[in-house]
Amino acid sequence: MSARDAALSVLISCRRDGAWSDGALKQQLARDELDRRDAALATRLCAAVLQNRMLLDEWVARYLKGRLSALQPVVLDILRLAVCQLQFFDKLPPSAVVNEAVGQAKRLANPRAAGLVNGLLRAMLRDPSRLTLPEDLSLRYSHPAALVELLRQNVGQARLEALLCADNAAPPACIQTNRLRTDSAALTAALEQEGLCVTPHPWLPDCLLLTGGGIEQTEAFRSGWFYVQDAASRLAVEALSAAPGQRVLDCCAAPGGKSFSAAIAMQNTGSLTSCDIHPHKRELIEHGAQRLGLTCLTAQVQDASVSRPDWEQRFDRVVADVPCSGLGVIRKKPDIRYKALAPMEALPEIQYRILSAQAAHLRPGGVLVYSTCTILRRENEEVVMRFLAEHPEFAPEPFSLPGLGEVSTGMRTLLPCDEGTDGFFMARLRKAEA
Repeated sequence: MSARDAALSVLISCRRDGAWSDGALKQQLARDELDRRDAALATRLCAAVLQNRMLLDEWVARYLKGRLSALQPVVLDILRLAVCQLQFFDKLPPSAVVNEAVGQAKRLANPRAAGLVNGLLRAMLRDPSRLTLPEDLSLRYSHPAALVELLRQNVGQARLEALLCADNAAPPACIQTNRLRTDSAALTAALEQEGLCVTPHPWLPDCLLLTGGGIEQTEAFRSGWFYVQDAASRLAVEALSAAPGQRVLDCCAAPGGKSFSAAIAMQNTGSLTSCDIHPHKRELIEHGAQRLGLTCLTAQVQDASVSRPDWEQRFDRVVADVPCSGLGVIRKKPDIRYKALAPMEALPEIQYRILSAQAAHLRPGGVLVYSTCTILRRENEEVVMRFLAEHPEFAPEPFSLPGLGEVSTGMRTLLPCDEGTDGFFMARLRKAEA
């Protein structure tokens, strides 16, 4: 199977089954056994189509003689993929793009559909004058109008377009060096030898940016020399300031990046309890810890919204990276933008319950870090302020972040258009001494 066919299969699965693209893509690539180059192309194609789906539909509609809604769904999938390649992948020969799209239509639809695909794409190549960008920000950046308005309310009109543009960027993979096994110089050399392009993060030590794909197939990954984690998530652990010998709780840990970062900061001493509500995610954390050689970490199945009497005042540090709307990671999970907004309104109550439950596990004088990968104030500052009003023994505490400086309020929101990280929020809260 070609990279284009693999990408199309994933897009069909996302549309037909409501699958998340990252999971569907991982399954498809494993099934097709594509080499690293084709797997990387299929990944880029899927992301680009999802990032630009509304714009692609607008462009298709401008060349279509009938109504867009009258198209067979799989034909529209094929057209989106082909138009995306023609517009955003200038190294792919247009003739090959058209021919493969026509072949896909013949196999998955019918000869008449193949003729429509051929005619529309060739008309687009002959006369690209209609391929202009819409003035409407929703269409231009393929964010539903209701989401654009929600983001505007939270970041302001002045930052809105920059944020939408950043959501459609293709960020490099971000990894953290496992300082217990190597250093960044040796890791860089090993990864470059395996064909990846490696760049030091501009302001975060022991953090590298990779392009080239297939990073989990490298010997350095198998040897536990690094783990995949965005700089923003690493900063949440920096705010936690976990130290060797401490007792640390990560209550919503999967897939484990913050736990791994904290365990490394602790120099693999003390104890780190890493929890998730799902048993299969506990296994994921355990596997990662074993690969990295983190023996201080113990993974458990635990509902973070429920406190445990046997854990009361047991931990020196607690990190609560709570379930959230995920609107800060749209650039990595582009299909988030198309999910219904209404169910997200229930999240602050869940987040507050988790924060309150975990507060009981912190010893007097300890530090609790609350974090999310969203930029919505209702899930961030408003949850924290409610918690502080109802838990007077806690107070926000200033902290410092590498490369970003002092956070005097004890709370910080990161934006991909400003810091180049995932959209992220963190708050450092200190519990009063007894």
